[in-house]
Amino acid sequence: MVTTSAGKKTYVIGSRKSQLALVQTYIVRDTLQAIYPQFEFKIETMSTTGDIILNQALSKIGEKALFTKELETALENKTVDFVVHSLKDLPTVLPEGMLLGAIMKRENPNDALVLSEKNRGLTLATLPKGAVIGTSSLRRVAQLKRNYPHLTFIDVRGNLNTRLAKLDIEDSSYDGIVLAVAGLVRIDQGHRISQVLTASDSLHAVSQGALGVECRQNDEEVKELLESLNHDDTRITCLSERALMRRLEGGCSVPIGVNTKLDKEANTLWMHGLVSSLDGQNVVEYKDKISLKDADTREKREKLAEKLGSDVANDLCEKGADKILAELSHRSH
Repeated sequence: MVTTSAGKKTYVIGSRKSQLALVQTYIVRDTLQAIYPQFEFKIETMSTTGDIILNQALSKIGEKALFTKELETALENKTVDFVVHSLKDLPTVLPEGMLLGAIMKRENPNDALVLSEKNRGLTLATLPKGAVIGTSSLRRVAQLKRNYPHLTFIDVRGNLNTRLAKLDIEDSSYDGIVLAVAGLVRIDQGHRISQVLTASDSLHAVSQGALGVECRQNDEEVKELLESLNHDDTRITCLSERALMRRLEGGCSVPIGVNTKLDKEANTLWMHGLVSSLDGQNVVEYKDKISLKDADTREKREKLAEKLGSDVANDLCEKGADKILAELSHRSH
């Protein structure tokens, strides 16, 4: 934080450089600016490992903090006051001294199919045998291979615009690509969506569609500032999903899917978790729920939500998920 010559406090926000990352950071900045007109908010951009290494599949790079490490280093060095992440990219165990200060209202968490011009009007089910679908996510490949064995799945890397451009070129290798609905909507490309995938097609990634804001644990001023960004229902669902992921120790390179619903009328949180082998042949699923009726504070609700995530993860492991994950870990080393 700096004070300008005009005497205004200026907070520096760290962001990745891609269009989507910046759009997401603008959402945070503009929301804060409307609440705190007396302060200024400046954006500092940087590239992360995941932005720089584009010639390898995410699962082969072998790091968990692919899209966050450089941002967290800037936070640690106090060159920025807080950083904005796609929450699904943020590892479930934060570096010492760091805190998830805010989770904003979630966009649609599902995956979407974007088809090339020649395939418009088709769906995953009606695409011809051997049609090529691009995705950088092992989670999507594992689930979609199982449900659509007639399709071929290959890796596609790069930011959202790069991936769309790879689909749109004349001799594209791809008939379609699978991306997150949220990212497409945020960069005004929602009209490109050919099919929104349901939970029966593919469970989404942990925290997909949500924005997380990370800050220093001892920065009371920034923590108070970020509190206004929190969306309680999104916090409940995402913290539950992150607890599942933490127990399973998953990252970009593990096929873990989840679907979480908060039934506000019944005051109950539901979770459906899934772990799959890479070929989609060995799949373990588990569904559970927890009542939030007796939780009269946010802290108690969040603890119960995290308990649900851990419980679902434990049950998945009892059903064989730990063996699948151990095999994947062995294969990647």
